[in-house]
Amino acid sequence: MPDRIRFAILGTARIARRVAPHIQQSDGAKLVAVASRCADKASAFARELGIPASFGSYQAALDSPDVDAVYLPLPPSLHREWTIRAAEAGKHVLSEKPLAMNVAEVDEMVSACRQYGVVLLDGVMWYHTPRAAAMRRIVADGLLGEIRQVTSAFTFRWDEWPMDDIRMQRSTGGGSLMDLGWYCVGATLLFLNRMPTRVFATARWHNDVDVRMNGMLWFDNGLVAGVESGFDAVRRRWIEIAGSKQALVCDDFTRPWEGRPPRFWVHDTDGISSQHIVDHKPLEQCMIDGFCDLVQRGDVDHRWLSLSRKTQLVCDRLAESARSETIVEV
Repeated sequence: MPDRIRFAILGTARIARRVAPHIQQSDGAKLVAVASRCADKASAFARELGIPASFGSYQAALDSPDVDAVYLPLPPSLHREWTIRAAEAGKHVLSEKPLAMNVAEVDEMVSACRQYGVVLLDGVMWYHTPRAAAMRRIVADGLLGEIRQVTSAFTFRWDEWPMDDIRMQRSTGGGSLMDLGWYCVGATLLFLNRMPTRVFATARWHNDVDVRMNGMLWFDNGLVAGVESGFDAVRRRWIEIAGSKQALVCDDFTRPWEGRPPRFWVHDTDGISSQHIVDHKPLEQCMIDGFCDLVQRGDVDHRWLSLSRKTQLVCDRLAESARSETIVEV
């Protein structure tokens, strides 16, 4: 494996424009190519961002001996196919979230990547930041006391439903749960380090996708978690972890607010709070650096992969609950 992991981007989605410069800026990565089903679009993207090569098909990038890894900013409905194809070509895969359409697809993807010895990672950026590590330490060290409840929300508001957006199409993996709720469910499982036994969810539907989802997760030891996602409320991205002694609150856990440092607060029972600031690189670069480290170590069974599968399973059960309007066992 070269000192710098050579990346190709499969697709020219908006998120690819955000991530591409950070691949270029990472000490462990090198952005060598971009691919699109339209050669002209790939060429224009490459010229705009100073990428050395472009391909007129995704498969051409996978066939290139100059590519070690691929980043997939594709709709969830395409993740399974192109992850498995990449694994068969011996390419490591950094995929946008959600990892797949359902947990059965995740299992196929994980199996293929293990078989061919390549790393698979879903693109939840905030996991790989020093701030996230600091928050986890506070919870793990018992500074909050016994954890009683985790509550999280990730929402933003569309003035009009953009019906041509993949997030408004069920066939491509749309809906607020898969787009935003993935972060809330993943954070809950990350901090609690256990799985719920049952879930319940209720949703607001439009075009057969959830444009709002409110879910409850119950755990064996009396723990409860609430998750909220939606395309119809003011932008919020906060999480609270409430213990018997103190509560940890972060009002921008998925991405620091523009112009604000990466921070969180710990509140005690008398309302006294302490602010914790943990400076770090941009989220995208933290994720790229973390991915490159996994590749260099050949860690195909890393902890984040297990968390991704658990997150997908819980999201599947929440979606089932919302559609059936019943409590669902996990």
